[in-house]
Amino acid sequence: MGFNDQEIVALSGAHALGRCHADASGFVGPWTPTPTTFNNLYFKLLKNSDWEEGCIKGETCKNPQYRDAASQQFMMLPTDIALLKDPSFKKYVDLYADDQKVFFQDFSKAFSTLLELGTKDLYAVA
Repeated sequence: MGFNDQEIVALSGAHALGRCHADASGFVGPWTPTPTTFNNLYFKLLKNSDWEEGCIKGETCKNPQYRDAASQQFMMLPTDIALLKDPSFKKYVDLYADDQKVFFQDFSKAFSTLLELGTKDLYAVA
């Protein structure tokens, strides 16, 4: 959709909200302990936790995912972990983990663009 690295990382911060359900996506678990609060905790956990492959404690996932090694209560998708491995993405992970105000400003701009672009071709037409 033409987003740059900064906008991609900012939009990924929406993972601060919600959780995955195995029956809907094959992934299971929340990204943060506050899945109903929009904040920069997703970036703090992504940056500061050790991540290992596997499902969160007590759950069965259908797709490969990561869990925090310490508590095994939070998950990340392979695309989340990719934000740490790519230096052009990681600098924004670090920025947003350290400064919630900047994250909110950048997310607001990127999300507005996303809304303006709209969606199309989400489902194959039979």
